[in-house]
Amino acid sequence: MYRLINLAIIVISLTISACNPTKDSSGKIKIVTTTGMIADAVNNIVGDKAEVTALMGPGVDPHLYKAAQGDLKLLQEADVIIYNGLHLEGKMTDIFEKLARIKPVYAISSEINQNKLRQASEQDAVDPHIWFDVQLWSTGVSNLNKWLIKTLPDLHLVKSTYPAELIKLNTEVENLIHTIPEEQRVLITAHDAFGYFGDAYHIEVKGLQGISTVAQAGLRDVNELVNIIVERKIKAVFIESSVPKKQIDVVIETCREKGHHLVMGGTLYSDAMGAPNTPEGTYIGMVRHNVTTIVNALK
Repeated sequence: MYRLINLAIIVISLTISACNPTKDSSGKIKIVTTTGMIADAVNNIVGDKAEVTALMGPGVDPHLYKAAQGDLKLLQEADVIIYNGLHLEGKMTDIFEKLARIKPVYAISSEINQNKLRQASEQDAVDPHIWFDVQLWSTGVSNLNKWLIKTLPDLHLVKSTYPAELIKLNTEVENLIHTIPEEQRVLITAHDAFGYFGDAYHIEVKGLQGISTVAQAGLRDVNELVNIIVERKIKAVFIESSVPKKQIDVVIETCREKGHHLVMGGTLYSDAMGAPNTPEGTYIGMVRHNVTTIVNALK
């Protein structure tokens, strides 16, 4: 009940104050995104014509994210808000839907063909991790490009070449994953974020937790996964930069107790990109890092 009351207060205060957004000295349009992946896409579309800020930085889990006071100020002052949708941002979705009444708000998943979306293991849930299918993400970015051109005519935006760069990246990922022997293409991670990746690049994916990290994995989940790993002699598992590694450590130790030497394959970027000014701090660099890490561990 407290959370609902608090959310209502946030929405009301943002709605009242959003009518008069505060411009900075540069006078640039302010675009606020939720994830770094979306911010990177927007930056590749608008260049230096707008100021782009992501609420969720490196290592941040969007499933568990709670808006801080500084975030509310950013949303208040934003001219445009862009988020993922499909309940990736949890309770924040209610705020975005209310703010859409008074300023441009766009979900990058909103115009993607529903048939392309993946049903998650949780009942009636849609997997929000659309960026793991690079071709699907390219479609979302292309739609976003069109929306920004229409929404911000004063910026004189044109059709970006970035979606085409993503299509090239998609081919690169396909070629690299196919270097892993088919029987060894099993990707085990902390939570079920890589379902789109598995479907797109023909690699079996298993997560210790479901598509959301809100619910913790139990002993039964650990034992079931360990039995699969031991039976199929899987070589490596992976941790994620935005998810604590404790439970994956338990999986590794339990496998070793059963006589199976399981190694840590490396860290993957799942719900958040890497640090700014690093290759992994861009979407393309993040994808390349993930694929290289997976291939090196499983070949």
